[in-house]
Amino acid sequence: MKKFSACIFINLILAGLFSLLTISFHLDISAFAFVISALFTFITAYVVFFLFLKKNKDNHINTVIRIFQYEPFVLITAYVMRRSGNVAPCFIIDLVTSLLWCCITVSSFYILYQLREKNLSSLNEKWATVISDYRKNIKSAGILRRTCKEILEWIDALIQAVFTIILLNIFLFQLYEIPSESMVPTFLVKDRVAVFKTLAGPKFPLSRIGLPYVQKYDRGDIVVFRNPHYSDDRKSEVRTFMSQFIYMITLTLKKTNVDENGELKYDPLVKRVVGLPGEQLMLMDGTLYARTSDSPDFQAVEEESSWAAWNLNPLSEKTRSKIRDIPLSSAEAENTLFIEAERKKLDFGKVKEECLELSSQFKDIASSFSYAGNNYSGEEIFDNSSLVIFNYLNNYTLFANVNDIALRLLTLSDGASQFNKFMNDWHESGTFSNENLVGGDMYSDSRFRLNLMIKLVFGRLVVRTAELYSRADSVTDLDWKTDSVRLTEQEKAQRLYNYIAHMDQRNMPVFPANDSSGNAVYIPENSYFMMGDNRYNSLDMRHSYDTRMEPLTEFDAYSVLYETNMEPRYVAREKILGRADLRFWPLTRFSLIRK
Repeated sequence: MKKFSACIFINLILAGLFSLLTISFHLDISAFAFVISALFTFITAYVVFFLFLKKNKDNHINTVIRIFQYEPFVLITAYVMRRSGNVAPCFIIDLVTSLLWCCITVSSFYILYQLREKNLSSLNEKWATVISDYRKNIKSAGILRRTCKEILEWIDALIQAVFTIILLNIFLFQLYEIPSESMVPTFLVKDRVAVFKTLAGPKFPLSRIGLPYVQKYDRGDIVVFRNPHYSDDRKSEVRTFMSQFIYMITLTLKKTNVDENGELKYDPLVKRVVGLPGEQLMLMDGTLYARTSDSPDFQAVEEESSWAAWNLNPLSEKTRSKIRDIPLSSAEAENTLFIEAERKKLDFGKVKEECLELSSQFKDIASSFSYAGNNYSGEEIFDNSSLVIFNYLNNYTLFANVNDIALRLLTLSDGASQFNKFMNDWHESGTFSNENLVGGDMYSDSRFRLNLMIKLVFGRLVVRTAELYSRADSVTDLDWKTDSVRLTEQEKAQRLYNYIAHMDQRNMPVFPANDSSGNAVYIPENSYFMMGDNRYNSLDMRHSYDTRMEPLTEFDAYSVLYETNMEPRYVAREKILGRADLRFWPLTRFSLIRK
């Protein structure tokens, strides 16, 4: 009994110290933390120490049990409220408060263990009698009273269950529902996974205090991590924590984690680790390459192909029937491989010859062309607005406007000169070298080649269109629509457009980018790079949530432009919440997660 009383006394002292450390002098929600913790501690001291132990009010034993059942939950609530204000406590206060809460929780568990019905007789016979009489009175009470008591018991159990699950989620494990198809076929929408967090250094809510990092991640591990695309300022962190709390107390029915526009946040994310500390990466034609300081040449990451999925069509009919969106049709997949094959075998010498020939042909046509007797100069045809090959609003502007561009070039006194610059500046300016990979790596070289493929198709269309304009008197509308040269090149243009529309899902530049001197830069220690398995339907660490216009290549002053959201970034270890090791729902897909 003395040990039991001493434990209660220690618990009250620790709770009092905890309350003092929740004092806030700021006029915001943090001011209520001290009120809650101090009031609860006072009630605990009065009921447990004064009435129950000192005054021997044995009939209060049920209240004592309830108090210690709720003590950890009430104090962790005060802990969160103190850190929900505009100013965070200093590190030392965070540390001491966290340790106090741990000690208080352990002592409350010990007290509850001693107050279990089977232990009460050895502790105090009167207390055991009070509990026994209470059970008998409930059983013999009227149906209305008994029903009310049972309802209150269920509410009490539910509240305790919610708080217990929240504590388990913070420190032990958490359950997640897969919201999108970025990890198909590994995960489908509505799959539920368990993430074990203890080894991943979980922290107390809204603080920097927690368990040490033990977990290290290997390539192929599926992890859950905080989305680095969103702000991690104090206000956002508070909102995120409160939304998770509401999500739990509403039994996963209410999601309130929204951004400033009211859109539901994709946070946290579930992706696969594909890049490790000390590596530099590149994604080329769906293949991941990596190099390190010890192995400076890019090598294909062989195991990555076992989980990366860019074409879902070969999957079984049973699996495909469960997928809502297959972003790439079989025809589009074939077109992707076709364009990449054509790009790889592109001969720079032959391209140069054809560009010069197209420029010469257009010059001959323009020299004899007259448009209402008006030839003028001063208009820049190939500016940023006309060089756009693709954007999400206007599709492929460059090819769509070929008739207008050709006519404008014909009516300008310097139109032939402008067309020549567009077609030939890439090799006449002196920036192009055919000795090595353009730009020094496969990705930069591939973009340069793709830019030339687009120029050739566009150049052929311009020249053929100019020829038809020059014979306008004898060319009918049917001739325009059925011209075999234009139809052939328009088909090529469509294939190039389809490829570019999905290009950023299949490729990624060297990351981290080399420094200004061209030296390799590697992923820092304790940082990782993640991608989704479903590469054509995954907004992951390759991409930003904002788009911008960008030239296909920096080695051509007249490069075509396209709209991109490519902006790769790595994720620091402290952002990782844990590894997804178990898919527990639906039961038909229950399994441990393998690499």
